[in-house]
Amino acid sequence: MNGNQFRGASRHLKGRAQTAVGGLTGDPARQVRGAVNQVAGGAQYAYGRARNRAEDLVDDGRDLAYAVRDRADHWIEDGRARADHLLDEGRAFARNTRQRGSTYGRQAVRYADDNRTSALLGLAAVAFAVGWFARPQR
Repeated sequence: MNGNQFRGASRHLKGRAQTAVGGLTGDPARQVRGAVNQVAGGAQYAYGRARNRAEDLVDDGRDLAYAVRDRADHWIEDGRARADHLLDEGRAFARNTRQRGSTYGRQAVRYADDNRTSALLGLAAVAFAVGWFARPQR
């Protein structure tokens, strides 16, 4: 209960008392003042309740915003962890591929050294095929 609710309720009760006293004493001016105080007190009490509810909604919105921020931070951290994991996997794959390529390259050089005639004939065949396909059409 905030100050407006308290003051509104007390003013409403004061107005009821004034209306009752005005009715007992036969004073219509006091009865009217009492009715005015009752209505004004009720309005002030309603304003206090509305303000209280608005403050509660502001607090709820603030709490919701904090929860959303915490969840977004969690998602960001999760995304970073996944990205780091993918980068590590990519680096390992590249390292493995480079090692395999080096191994195959050494094997090819060793084969070419061991079989020079076959390698030269193969290289000549590849050069002839490239020249054949690269020539202009006549």
